[in-house]
Amino acid sequence: MSDHRHQQTQQQTPGSGWGESYWDDRYRERVWSGNPNAVLVREASGLTPGRALDLGCGEGGDALWLARRGWRVTGTDISGVALERAAAHARDAGVADRVAWERHDLADSFPAGEYDLVSACFLHTFGAFPRERILHTAARAVAPGGVLLVAGHAGWAPWQDTAAMDELQRAVRFPTPDQVVAELELPEGAWEVLVAAEHERVQNLPDGTPGTRTDNAVVVRRLR
Repeated sequence: MSDHRHQQTQQQTPGSGWGESYWDDRYRERVWSGNPNAVLVREASGLTPGRALDLGCGEGGDALWLARRGWRVTGTDISGVALERAAAHARDAGVADRVAWERHDLADSFPAGEYDLVSACFLHTFGAFPRERILHTAARAVAPGGVLLVAGHAGWAPWQDTAAMDELQRAVRFPTPDQVVAELELPEGAWEVLVAAEHERVQNLPDGTPGTRTDNAVVVRRLR
C-alpha cells in the first residue's frame, strides 16, 4: 500500500489468501510513477553493489534504480503482467541484462540464492498473508555481510477514512520498527541492527495536494 507498489486484492484464493488475478487486472494500465521508493534510495545509496532481491517489485521502479547503480537484481512479484511491464522498462532503460524477473506468490515460493541486499518495501496486505514467515525467509536469503531492508507504513494515511473501511481492511496490521526486529527472530550475535525508526515523507492526497505520511524502516546487516 505504498505510493509505488503493494500487495492486496478483493477476492480470496488458496495460498497467500490474495490471488494474482486482481493484480494482473490492476496492472493492465500503468500503476506507479516508475520512481524508486525514497526509503530504498536513502538506505541503499551507500551500499556496495552486488546481488539484490526486490520482493514485490511491481513495475520495477526499485529494481531498475538498483540496476542503474551496478547491482545485479532479481525482481519478483505475484503479477505476471507487472513483471512484463517491468521487463519492458528494463529494456528501455538499457539494464535488461542486469535484472532477472521471477513470478512468485511469496506465501508459496521464494527466489533461490543468497543476496547482498534483500528489499521488502511495503509488503502489507488484506487477509491471510504470512508476512512474518516471508520476512524470516528473506533474512535467510541475505549473504554474510549483506543487508535486509524492511520498509512499511506506520498506519493508515491521515486522509484515509478508516470508519468507511470493511472489517478486512481494518484488520491490516502495521508493526512498529521494534516489532519488526523482534519478529525477525535474528540469532544473537549474527546480525547488527543499523536502522529501526519511523520517518515522515510527503505523499500526495487524492486531490493532488501534498500531504505527510509516517512510514518506518528496519535495516539489519548479517555479520556471519
